Amino acid sequence: MTPIARRRSTLLAAASLACVLACALPAGAASAQQRPLVEPAAPLTLAQAVGLALEGNPTLAAARREIEATEAQVLQGSLRPNPEFIIQSEDASRPSRTSAVELGLPFETANKRELRVRSADLGRQVAVTELASRELRVRSAVVAAFFDVLAAQELAALAVDSVRLAQRATDIAAKRVAAGKVSPVEETRARVAEAGVRVALTQAESELRNARRRLSTLWGNPAPQFFAAEGEIDRLPPAPEPSVVEQRLANSPLLLRAQRELERRGSLVSLEQARAVPDFQVNVGLRRSLEVPGNLALLGVQVPLPVANRNQGNILEALRREDKARDELRAVQLSLSSDALQALERVQARRAESELLRADVLPGARSAYEAATIGFENGKFSFLEVLDAQRTLFAAKLQYLNALANFHRALSELESLLGAEGGRP
Repeated sequence: MTPIARRRSTLLAAASLACVLACALPAGAASAQQRPLVEPAAPLTLAQAVGLALEGNPTLAAARREIEATEAQVLQGSLRPNPEFIIQSEDASRPSRTSAVELGLPFETANKRELRVRSADLGRQVAVTELASRELRVRSAVVAAFFDVLAAQELAALAVDSVRLAQRATDIAAKRVAAGKVSPVEETRARVAEAGVRVALTQAESELRNARRRLSTLWGNPAPQFFAAEGEIDRLPPAPEPSVVEQRLANSPLLLRAQRELERRGSLVSLEQARAVPDFQVNVGLRRSLEVPGNLALLGVQVPLPVANRNQGNILEALRREDKARDELRAVQLSLSSDALQALERVQARRAESELLRADVLPGARSAYEAATIGFENGKFSFLEVLDAQRTLFAAKLQYLNALANFHRALSELESLLGAEGGRP
């Protein structure tokens, strides 16, 4: 090779490497520069939270990338094999040398191309159902986190009210001590109780900040900007009937994904069986010899002989993986039905608990506290009785809010198994 040719070869190699790097780097840079989604600094509704999570959740973004990758597999499967261009030269140093030019045209048999496209398309359908399943799980997580925020807001407001009530009790105790009606010990107890309520307020505010952070993390924002969640935590949507649950299970994304995976495995079995049938290649060309004037036409056929390798290993693997997919479908059917009925039972239990607390426990605790406060002001009850009534009311409200949050969490879990049909946004 001459120096000029060597220099040209080096320049071409460097240019090719630069092109590869230039094509590869922007894609990686674009992925690294992707910024998290940030919600506006305003009150947040449940529909807005779900929309933000569906748009900015990293898990859903990864599932969408998988769909794009499977679409590329469909494209690759539809492509036909490339032809071959062959140049041969015999006895190049003698006057009797011959040269030949051939074009090889491969032909696929047993509908391999159609089977590749079908298998790749079923893989795309599996990715689509996986995205739908992940969207339901993210939606369920958003609903649970959103109502956790609502409950934390109510608890924080309840702690503020408790501090206000404790201050009122302390003022009343101080006035009665000043009037000589009770011992100064009563005022000390009141101030200690007020300090304990303030500690509870600090804890409630911390839990509210954590709940807001857990919610905003679902759309990729670790620093929440919204300052309040808008919703009615005490509004309990109706739960579906057991018969409706059984009907909706047939369209569950978890079940659909398992069914599509079984179909894909079956198509891969057909593809591997088709690959056992050998393809062939037709070669056409011209041969020219310096000793004989004119050109000679060439025609040939190449067919591999499946003597030892008949693709039996890949066929057996595909069959066993199809059996595995069939077993997994059966396992999904059983676990899905059991999980849905258990989730429905939890929804009904949490609803009954919430209604009982709202109808019986809360009114009684509130009435007892108001009576104790009035009696304490009139000198009929001691401060310990007021403090006990206040703690009972606070505990009842806390239990009620936890029951409401547990109801919404159980309902969101049920909807994640069945789908969002007829459910919340």
